[in-house]
Amino acid sequence: MFATPAFAQAAGAAPAPGGDLLSMLPMLIGFVAIMYFFMIRPQAQRAKQHKAMLGGLKRNDTVVLSSGLIGKVTRIEDAEVMLEIATGVNVRVVKALITEVRSKGEPAPANDSKAA
Repeated sequence: MFATPAFAQAAGAAPAPGGDLLSMLPMLIGFVAIMYFFMIRPQAQRAKQHKAMLGGLKRNDTVVLSSGLIGKVTRIEDAEVMLEIATGVNVRVVKALITEVRSKGEPAPANDSKAA
């Protein structure tokens, strides 16, 4: 009643079921690839570098914690590190909180006494 004959003739047949999904599949695959290369892969590389940095940690290294605290490594354990933040002031911190190794100290076994 309200539709003119021209509008009625312009309306096409209903699309086939699943036809829209098939046309969106390349775009979805492209989006997943972009997410991988711009978000997931760089984060995994940074985690790998951080793990390698913590693995190479030695006594007398100067490190920076994620809170900004700077100290010298005096003892290394499996998951914790003892830092000297001032003369005679040692604190125990979680190893994962170390964000940067500023200067490498002389190579020394991690748990030797500091007798010099």
